[in-house]
Amino acid sequence: MDDLQVWSQWERFIAAFERFNWMDIGIALLIFLVFLGFRKLFTTYIFKLVLGMVKKLPVATVSKILLAFEKPLRWFWVIIGTYLALTYLPFPITTFYFVQQIYKSFIIGLIGWGIFQYFSDQSNPFERLVSRTKLDADSMLIPFLGKVFRMLVVIFTAVSILDIWDIQIGAFVAGLGVAGLAFSLAAQDTVANFFGGVVIITEKPFSKGDWIQSPSVEGTVEDITFRSTQIRTFADSIVTVPNSKLSNEAITNWSKMAKRQISYELALSYRTPNEKLRVALREIEEMLHAHQGVHKDVIMVRFTEFRDYHLGIFIYFFSKTTVWSEFLEVKEDTNLQILNILEKHGIEIALPSQQIYLPEKEEGKKLMAGE
Repeated sequence: MDDLQVWSQWERFIAAFERFNWMDIGIALLIFLVFLGFRKLFTTYIFKLVLGMVKKLPVATVSKILLAFEKPLRWFWVIIGTYLALTYLPFPITTFYFVQQIYKSFIIGLIGWGIFQYFSDQSNPFERLVSRTKLDADSMLIPFLGKVFRMLVVIFTAVSILDIWDIQIGAFVAGLGVAGLAFSLAAQDTVANFFGGVVIITEKPFSKGDWIQSPSVEGTVEDITFRSTQIRTFADSIVTVPNSKLSNEAITNWSKMAKRQISYELALSYRTPNEKLRVALREIEEMLHAHQGVHKDVIMVRFTEFRDYHLGIFIYFFSKTTVWSEFLEVKEDTNLQILNILEKHGIEIALPSQQIYLPEKEEGKKLMAGE
């Protein structure tokens, strides 16, 4: 818009101001209040009625779109009301270029807001991928894609608003020059973390809610963002690990266990008779095979080592459950039953000790006499 057109608009504004009438102000205010009433009527009755009808449809997409645009629609009534009220005034405010741009920006912003809400966690359209693909329900790909699209919606909305104001983004980016290069170098870690997150999600070494262990952290996966993965430790604290670091570490996913290992060495005294040891080992193995909480695939009870102060009995088996508390219950019960078997046969558990053997008395005298 050239200077001549701007000056013409101001002349019309001044001429209209000279015809100022309080009645026009009152009618304009009444128009605005009527639209506020429409807004109240729409959100309280009409919207809920339409939403109730749409929810009965077999497709849930329409209802999710309506819910996403509920708040933007409330503000839409306010914007339309103010625009029509200002249009009724004798002042040609709405013909001003910058006023028109403001209203266009508001409309673009409301549309972007609604689309942003549609890709939120509550109404993420990518959740349909779970039923149509082999992704599990806890896959972090769904919320991650939602975050990516929300970021894109924000970017496109901002670019559209800037374009309305005739701000050229391309020229602005090209004009950054050395500053842009410095920024890109500083953002290398951010880019590495982003692609680290992509690697974690596509390779799926773990899912949300899994118990994982890496050289840097152990705990339950809470969330994954563009930059990092949040893990809740067993001390109930949140540890934030950069995706670039976590994607390059060895990760043990304990939640993928079908059974849980129990393995240790039982130390028995060297004074244990051979026959008692054979019977006790056989009874311990039979007890483990009969135990309801022990997996039957692999059970080993073997006398394997002669240690410095004890006989080493290797015990190796698995619990059926992987739940921590239930696993401890199985381990406790099997330990108590092993103690009962050892007590029944009078077998002692060895303690770290040393035995000192002294020479006979006569031999000692000879040594003292120098013979």
